[in-house]
Amino acid sequence: MLDERDRKLLTLLQEDASVAMADLAERVNLSLSACSRRIQRLEEAGYLSRRIVVLDREKMGVPTTVFALIKTAHHSDEWIETFRRAISDIPEIVEAHRLTGNYDYIVKVVLPRVEQYDMVYKQIVRKVELFDVTASISMEVLKSGTAVPVRYAE
Repeated sequence: MLDERDRKLLTLLQEDASVAMADLAERVNLSLSACSRRIQRLEEAGYLSRRIVVLDREKMGVPTTVFALIKTAHHSDEWIETFRRAISDIPEIVEAHRLTGNYDYIVKVVLPRVEQYDMVYKQIVRKVELFDVTASISMEVLKSGTAVPVRYAE
């Protein structure tokens, strides 16, 4: 079971995983060794799946976001695995989800310019048959992040 200190640690680590252990310990009112043990326990229990660095997309030259909504006429395990492999080989596709509703999948594509979306589209359709693809260009980011709420964790 997580307590409030665990939740505070998880929140702080989501904000900045590079924060010094001494600073974390101070912010949750624990000794350095107790804080370190808690973080190790959280890692071992699977609450921390990995620690990453988030790059600045402008500086990386990929400021444009395109969301592609995909319909397929195929729903077999083999087709899904082929699709999974096809999109995993394309670094511009940074996120993909299987959906309910009118579309089967949504993929998030980051690019230098919107014109380069066609390159990604062609890479996908060369490897897997699609029924329909609708692309939407993100005009403005209103909220972005990787943090998840910690209040639901047990």
